[in-house]
Amino acid sequence: MDIQSVLVLFGTFAFLMILGVPIAFAIGLAAFATFLLFMSFDQSVYIVAQQVASGLDSFTLLAIPFFILAGNIMNRGGIALRLIEFAKVLAGRLPGSLAHCNVIANMMFGSISGSAVASAAAVGGVMSPLQKKEGYDPAFSAAVNIASCPTGLLIPPSATFIVYSLITNGTSIAALFVAGYIPGILMGLSLMVVAGIIAKRRGYPVAERPSGKEVIAKTLDAMLPLGLIVIVMGGIIGGIFTATEASAVAVVYTLFLGVIWYREISLRELPRIILESAITTSIVLLMIGCSIAMSKAMAFADIPYSISDTLLSLSDNPLVLLLIINLALLVVGTFMDMTPALLIFTPIFLPVVTDLGMDPVHFGVVMTFNLCIGICTPPVGSALFVGCSVGGVKIGQVLKPMLGFYVVLVALLLLVTYVPALSLFLPRLLLGY
Repeated sequence: MDIQSVLVLFGTFAFLMILGVPIAFAIGLAAFATFLLFMSFDQSVYIVAQQVASGLDSFTLLAIPFFILAGNIMNRGGIALRLIEFAKVLAGRLPGSLAHCNVIANMMFGSISGSAVASAAAVGGVMSPLQKKEGYDPAFSAAVNIASCPTGLLIPPSATFIVYSLITNGTSIAALFVAGYIPGILMGLSLMVVAGIIAKRRGYPVAERPSGKEVIAKTLDAMLPLGLIVIVMGGIIGGIFTATEASAVAVVYTLFLGVIWYREISLRELPRIILESAITTSIVLLMIGCSIAMSKAMAFADIPYSISDTLLSLSDNPLVLLLIINLALLVVGTFMDMTPALLIFTPIFLPVVTDLGMDPVHFGVVMTFNLCIGICTPPVGSALFVGCSVGGVKIGQVLKPMLGFYVVLVALLLLVTYVPALSLFLPRLLLGY
């Protein structure tokens, strides 16, 4: 490994990030600076541009704009309130029922929208006033919302797994989707256990038992939104359509719900929703293209395999090496958002875990789970900021109630890491993976 290349690549990237340069440009410029060590200015410009263009020339990537558009339509279509009402039916008799309702609603809405931030805003915006009215501590309510909003990134359909599939040169998206179910559900249930213990100690109220008619009405009202998951995942698992085609089906289905069935979205709003989705898509795709250029630069400098050799030389115990990788990703997650962290560090750590005999699907789930924790932690956790804003509390106030959730999430991360069956059981059962 060329030390000079490492210093130029990561030094330039860190310097630009400190200056506040948008992360996509910081990644691209760092890659460009590294190529300058090996070739001329013109050649460096050409190869960065070529890598960005060729990296985005992928049929698989079409799923990202479609899923983003479907998520934005869902956000505007009154789906969150319907799922919250259904969550009340499921968790109504538990101690601190509104906290459990928050977790369940985030699991459902996050899996449909594909965005932790959107889930924190939509679900938290409804739940925070209700919890405050019932005497819940606002900091505790915000902590529950922040800790649970990333669960939908593990429960499919998830754009994060699509990006991971692209980076790893074709890891099965269907297998990744199915692999996320058990860890995602366990994540939600573990948070409910912590919330329930705290709620019991503080004497938070139990909701009134709904009537039979209310249970039926609220359940039926939530079935259509949840039907998106059934259609998308059923189609993928059944081999009816690919993940990319499923994303287009998701857009059609959400348009039907938002515009025709619920009539929460007018035709005049659609251009604005499409424009917002296009802006978000452009940011994500530019980040992906520049990250592919950075991966090429790292390959030029032989960085991934050198790091792999270094880690393998530290210990021949897979348990120790996986612990080191998890600790590194937990630290990275506190300073970097999920998508860029995934794009930058997957090519670095994948050779290591491959040498350890770890399945790429299993590692994809572990990495996503790890970075889900990162977006809930300071100093740059996007879910943390949104959750605090929606809950009307300061970051300093929410950190103490978050500690119990952090402990459980890290413990569950280690369980998912060291028990591959939690991730691979369903892909092997349903897909013969």
